[in-house]
Amino acid sequence: MDIKKAVALAYGDNTSTFKIAASGKDKIAFEIIQKAKEYNIPIFQNKEIVDSIISLNIDDILSTESYLCVAKILLWLNDIENNAQLSK
Repeated sequence: MDIKKAVALAYGDNTSTFKIAASGKDKIAFEIIQKAKEYNIPIFQNKEIVDSIISLNIDDILSTESYLCVAKILLWLNDIENNAQLSK
């Protein structure tokens, strides 16, 4: 995988919205991906989404416009969960 950029989102922790948990380019992006794999966190790849939110700072809350991007991720995660339940 040729990782150039990565953004990690968090939900909860005294907020009812998504916020930026980590972001970076090159080596930092690689480390974000490795940490996600280490903790079995699903990894969603979409260049457009990353490009649209990578300029935000850690702990920044996503704007309303960014929620359209996050909606794609939530649909993807929902599909993963449904498929996992079907395979049980």
